[in-house]
Amino acid sequence: MSEYQYIVYEVEKGRARITLNRPEKRNALSPELLAELHHALWEADDDKAVHGVLLKGAGKSFCAGYDLTPRPPASSHDGKERRGGGIYDQPTIDDDMWRLEKSQRLRMVLFDMHKPVVAQVHGHCLAGGTDIAMLCDMIIAADDATIGFPPARDLGALPNNMWLYNVGPQWAKRLTLTGDTVTGAEAAQIGLVLKSVPADYLAAECEGLMDRLAKVDPDLLSANKRIINIGLELMGARTLQRMAAENDARAHLAPGTLKFRAAVKEKGLKTAMTERDSGFGDGRARVNGPEIRDDQGRLTDD
Repeated sequence: MSEYQYIVYEVEKGRARITLNRPEKRNALSPELLAELHHALWEADDDKAVHGVLLKGAGKSFCAGYDLTPRPPASSHDGKERRGGGIYDQPTIDDDMWRLEKSQRLRMVLFDMHKPVVAQVHGHCLAGGTDIAMLCDMIIAADDATIGFPPARDLGALPNNMWLYNVGPQWAKRLTLTGDTVTGAEAAQIGLVLKSVPADYLAAECEGLMDRLAKVDPDLLSANKRIINIGLELMGARTLQRMAAENDARAHLAPGTLKFRAAVKEKGLKTAMTERDSGFGDGRARVNGPEIRDDQGRLTDD
């Protein structure tokens, strides 16, 4: 894969920069983009000139989630019947698990690769965007970034789930049970990201960290990343990701999920999502102080 269509890959000064490059779709994760990302990450891990990877998004957002654009029915040019999936199909539960696990294997390279990966998060980091960001080793966010998993309201469960290991069970439940979002600054307070900085400083902050990683022997970086990740594995993190994919397939059978799928088919994705989120006001959680809301469900400063 010498040329990429959906990402930009470059190596400079001891780092690989990988940019999700679908700005017109807010870098929504299509199967093709995930395949390219998977390939590029292993390429960076194999390149001895690379000490670490900086993962970011082109345009106004890091990543707004998975691409839910309708796709052709599962089939192939050879006429064989293939496993279905997606919100527009009605696969068996095993077909759905298989599809979710296939996608998960593409993402898990972030956890499994030897070299550290830093996520540079700006704008929206929603749904699938959080799936890839939280598998990175460190996340630095803009103060005004928006981070959360709104599809947990009616599209299923989270197919990757590192929330527990970053913020503990109570904040993991608060955010994933409601699909509410937090800002980058709030995410830093609860441990969802390493830190946040003003948006104008984000690129320089991330490049500065990559400069420091570039001063360290890659084999030592690998050793120190892997022992911490083994610790996470001993706490069940990798097994939980496998179970999260299966749990998402289970959640796809929930009445609320089936109702949302029907609404998408009848009214279109944009309308269905607007109706889903309308009852949640601004869709935000508040980390500090009481959640006082106006009659539209929006947080107020009163």
